[in-house]
Amino acid sequence: MLLIENLRVEVEGKPVLKGVNLHVKAGETHVLFGPNGAGKSTLFFAIMGFSKYKVTDGKIYFKERDITYLPPHERAKLGLGISFQRPPSIKGIKLNQIGKLLNRSEEEILEKAELLRLKEMLQRDINLGFSGGEMKRSEVFQLLLQNPDLSLIDEPESGVDITNIDVIAKALRILLQKDRPILERKKSGIIITHTGFILEKLTADKGHLLIDGKITCSGNPMEMFNEIKLKGYTECLKCWKRR
Repeated sequence: MLLIENLRVEVEGKPVLKGVNLHVKAGETHVLFGPNGAGKSTLFFAIMGFSKYKVTDGKIYFKERDITYLPPHERAKLGLGISFQRPPSIKGIKLNQIGKLLNRSEEEILEKAELLRLKEMLQRDINLGFSGGEMKRSEVFQLLLQNPDLSLIDEPESGVDITNIDVIAKALRILLQKDRPILERKKSGIIITHTGFILEKLTADKGHLLIDGKITCSGNPMEMFNEIKLKGYTECLKCWKRR
């Protein structure tokens, strides 16, 4: 589904990603940990092809196609989708118009809106005046309507109360086909998380730790998170430097 080789990315002339390697197979859900400023969101934006994030070396392959220099709208057409940690407000475009632009039926738009408790907000401008929880639900709602093959999900539980986490997790399980047997799952996802709460509601296959622009270790996501919760990223930094 996704293969990243030695990816180096600059933002406004500053090196942020310093040789990232990552392989996500079809049907897998991966989790990305790391301290603030490590480059997690930058990795997502580089995968999506946003122009501010300049690839200086390496390759990004999506479904065996080199997309390293493909524009974002072409990547979206191929099946890449993203939900932002801090999504923009879009004045003048109603939430339900996204579904219509994606050629979704009125029935499907309403079904997804009810799932994410957004039915009363379909006629509102996207994210304008939304609470933190409403914004996160709006982002996942848009992903569900797009139905991408690979979803990049940036901190779905950030600023969200327990009730909203349950709603979001239920929708993500549908998006990532967690209701199907493992061998039948085709949809993949990468989730950035700081609190780890989402891992209590959504099973993941692999975890990765991103420090100073590099993936320094990978393993069982819950085991990794429990270690991080117990010892913090300071110990992770010490471990990395000892290698």
